[in-house]
Amino acid sequence: MDNSSNFIKNIIKEDLETGKHDSVITRFPPEPNGYLHIGHAKSIFINFGLADEFNGKTNLRFDDTNPLKEDVEYVNAIKKDVEWLGYKWENLLFASDYFEEMYNRAILLIEKGLAYVDDLSADEIREYRGTLTEPGKESPFRTRSIDENLQLFKAMRNGEFGNGEKVLRAKIDMASPNINLRDPVIYRISHASHHNTGDKWCIYPMYAFAHPLEDAIEGVTHSLCTTEFEDQRPLYDWVIRECEMESTPQQIEFGRLNITNTVMSKRKLKQLVDEKYVDGWDDPRMPTISGLRRKGVTPEAIQAFCKELGISKGSGAVDSAMLDHFVREDLKLKAPRTMGVLNPLKVIITNYPEGQVEMLDAEINPENPEMGTRQIPFSREIYIEQEDFMENPPKKYFRLFPGNEVRLKHAYFIKCEDVIKDENGNVVELHCTYDVETKSGSGFTGRKVKGTLHWVDATHAIPAEFRLYEPLILDEDAEMEEGKTFLDYVNNNSLEIVQGFIEPNMKDVQPYDKFQFFRHGYFSVDAKYTTEEKPVFNRIVSLKSSFKL
Repeated sequence: MDNSSNFIKNIIKEDLETGKHDSVITRFPPEPNGYLHIGHAKSIFINFGLADEFNGKTNLRFDDTNPLKEDVEYVNAIKKDVEWLGYKWENLLFASDYFEEMYNRAILLIEKGLAYVDDLSADEIREYRGTLTEPGKESPFRTRSIDENLQLFKAMRNGEFGNGEKVLRAKIDMASPNINLRDPVIYRISHASHHNTGDKWCIYPMYAFAHPLEDAIEGVTHSLCTTEFEDQRPLYDWVIRECEMESTPQQIEFGRLNITNTVMSKRKLKQLVDEKYVDGWDDPRMPTISGLRRKGVTPEAIQAFCKELGISKGSGAVDSAMLDHFVREDLKLKAPRTMGVLNPLKVIITNYPEGQVEMLDAEINPENPEMGTRQIPFSREIYIEQEDFMENPPKKYFRLFPGNEVRLKHAYFIKCEDVIKDENGNVVELHCTYDVETKSGSGFTGRKVKGTLHWVDATHAIPAEFRLYEPLILDEDAEMEEGKTFLDYVNNNSLEIVQGFIEPNMKDVQPYDKFQFFRHGYFSVDAKYTTEEKPVFNRIVSLKSSFKL
């Protein structure tokens, strides 16, 4: 965790110094209704990081109170993501572990005259609730007796009513200026199997009722959440107080993470998956932890990103280039350098001896000399990038064109002598000559060239697929325009797949191996589509960035 001060750290420090708490217990409480995204990474960083800093404990607790949307797949994915990010939980817990106690606390509220069974429909409850400026209206069922409410609530548990027929509501204040205190629903009927409890229950607590009880049961000292829950804090405190919980956690809110050109909603991310805009939760275009991992983003980069964000109440949008910056910073000393040609154009070096192959020395990472050197083959036929040749170039074009000379990275100067075209006039091959005296590292100073090209030897090159990504969402204000949804701003060109070649020394690459391809950026071996016959590389980030910290 960052050593600098922030308002949550100051609260915790004061609580320990004054003896309010003798230890710190936080929790990371995801709902298992989707995969975690980069916003959750910030919450993980804060909850685990602050607990670690004060020698405390963090529970991983699943708020699994809605069986209709939850799945064990999500539970397993979330556990994997938290571990991959580098954190270890003290206890693995589930809200469903406490369903019996939650039920008993609801009974207590009824016995105290603070909860009642309501027959209004969901639409009617919404209508009676009022608005932000107008008070709500009391339900005609609000005056039921304690005995009747107890009898009806037990009948709800016993499965005597259908979905939506009845709910249990807290009896607080229908005229409260805080709409969350206007008799919120705390239990609903749902005849659905639960991933953890099976068919034991047909009534389930609402999140706003269950969450504070979970925190109190576990002895959580500081319940850290994002600012959208700030208006629910009075309800959080009411539930703990009126349910007569022994432990009293303190809810503290921090600003949620918003990133430009990024959807930060599990519901919307699920829609992208369900409607096949992407090929799963781990699609590298997704801001999910699993998507970032598959793309090649490192946990160290995410941690550095979260550390730089700090902790505050604000929740303005962060430039998506900021995460890319930390990826580059993390990989620049780790990633081996190599050469890959994404859109190949064959070059025949006509004066190079036929059948000859020489091995050239190349540094693995010039920024980290300890990584040593590699050897790459060079022969008469090579591939360069199509974009590195122009037949009629503009001024200040320093790459290859007829009559021009360039340096091949780690190799020789070559000069374009002839251009071969197909029947449609497309350039398909270049004939060049090389100067044997210009070998890289030989100390040649006879003349200089302004262009340096990467290449791969055509005889030994390994075919490879490259996946190049652009933002999935074109406009960060996509949801603001009337009559449109975020789906109207999905970028149809967010993925470009090209077929090219890589150096032969990369024949044994493994999923998640990371490299910097000269001039193209940082890439990671894709875990989903790579085969023994052909590796697939996801571009994590390009080399250049305009982002400034």
